Amino acid sequence: MKHFQFLCVLTVLFGLSAVAGASEPQNTDINWAGCGITKKAFMAELAKSYEAKTGIHISLSGGGATKGIRNAAAGNIDIGGACRTSLDSLDIERNAHQIPVAWDALVVVTNKNNLVDNITFDQLKQVYLGNITNWKELGGNDAPIELYVRRGKMSGVGRTLRELVFNNFDQEFKATYVVKSSGPVEKGVMGNINGLGVTGISSAKKRDIKILKLNDHEPSYEKIRNGDYVLYRPLYLVTKRGSTDQKIRDFIRYAVSQEGQEIIRQQGTVPYTEAMALVMKQLDQYERASRSGAYRTSADSQI
Repeated sequence: MKHFQFLCVLTVLFGLSAVAGASEPQNTDINWAGCGITKKAFMAELAKSYEAKTGIHISLSGGGATKGIRNAAAGNIDIGGACRTSLDSLDIERNAHQIPVAWDALVVVTNKNNLVDNITFDQLKQVYLGNITNWKELGGNDAPIELYVRRGKMSGVGRTLRELVFNNFDQEFKATYVVKSSGPVEKGVMGNINGLGVTGISSAKKRDIKILKLNDHEPSYEKIRNGDYVLYRPLYLVTKRGSTDQKIRDFIRYAVSQEGQEIIRQQGTVPYTEAMALVMKQLDQYERASRSGAYRTSADSQI
């Protein structure tokens, strides 16, 4: 199964030999594109630090996890950023080589003036199914819940939510607003007291919005690290499988080095190597999803 890659801890620290070989000529830039949550979690600071250390500039652009995976796999960019695994069932993603470097939590967000502070796992599920539609059912005001979701089923947030909450990659959501990325989800709830959405904590904590507790657990650094907060996923750097570009290999090594992981930690993001116990917890989650039939759906073919 694709997800057993999480057991290969040595892939993070030493497995870069998979891209070993004769080095190609270097240029002075590295092009990175992909998941906006990954960018906000650590990539901007990591790129700045690496340039100061080496003089190599890393240009950053967004576009989402799918763009990061597919453009990196095709060799159209040097490195991608992703908050979901690549799909070996798709030719366009099969050449993606993913290196997990950090952990991110999915968080439920709303307007900072909303009265609700906590939501249960089941309540969240029922909101997305359209069975809970009023804030008073969550202990808030008598007002409609206006749900913001990202379009499509391949985004990092949407795919992880479908996998871990619904065990169904084809699950439809009863949304009020369907937007193009996580940024508009966050901006939507920021300006709408009745708005609700799910995004990555690495991005959400940089907005003026309220992050709800989930099952009475706040998504603090420690609760994410020890697995008390139940919705989490790895964040990846992505390269083309078999790449021999030395500058790419050097940056990946920097990202997983003690110095790189400390930079990630300084952003309030949990470094991948600091929470290896989450790997086994996540394998349990994947096994439950598999037993429920999640991996037999047709969502892999949908954009």
